[in-house]
Amino acid sequence: MSGPRLVGVLGGMGPAATVDFYGKLVEETPATSDQGHVPVVIWGDPRVPDRSKNLIGDGEDPTPYLRRGIEGLKQAGCQVLAVPCNTAHAFVPRLADEAGLELASIIEVTADALAADGVRAAGVLATTGTLRAGLYAEALRRRGVAVIEPDEPGQRRVVAAIGAVKSGAAGPDHRRALEEVSRSLVDRGAERVVAACTEIVLALDAARAPVPVVDPARLLARRVAELALG
Repeated sequence: MSGPRLVGVLGGMGPAATVDFYGKLVEETPATSDQGHVPVVIWGDPRVPDRSKNLIGDGEDPTPYLRRGIEGLKQAGCQVLAVPCNTAHAFVPRLADEAGLELASIIEVTADALAADGVRAAGVLATTGTLRAGLYAEALRRRGVAVIEPDEPGQRRVVAAIGAVKSGAAGPDHRRALEEVSRSLVDRGAERVVAACTEIVLALDAARAPVPVVDPARLLARRVAELALG
């Protein structure tokens, strides 16, 4: 049977971000009927150990959980893999290669978009693990884009906001904190603010940010639709 390629979404990291990503995939698919949408299998396992804690040396290795999910998606017949968790990209490229799945990288698609827009410096709001692993720093610097990260007090506020979204407790104080940290990045030269954790876009009011906010989850959704539909 020919047609769109089956997409596997490795989700649950966290659940709200997975729901948000699937909604964006529907929005970014140029369909005129149900049958025109992308076929998707979602593996939503919130038991995956904290990726950021592991990367900073303070938590269980999530690799076995991620491998199990990817293998499950492979067995379901998926050909394209999407992972709407930025920090997980410190682990999943190798696992996707092992499984023979084409990974649509949230990191690479975002770096491509910034470079295509001629951005010279981008502020990155992310988990501490993502920053420590240099996921965005490496991808952006390869494209000639400088990376600006929060200072230590600012990063603590970002991490608190991410945790609030995961616990369903994000409120005005967290939105204000993200806005203030974003402004500090712009003051240091950032031309865009990258919501480089899929929870951040659920708490940050992009309309109040001083520069455009880049949503990697939406960019990933657009890329996945392209890969699936050809």
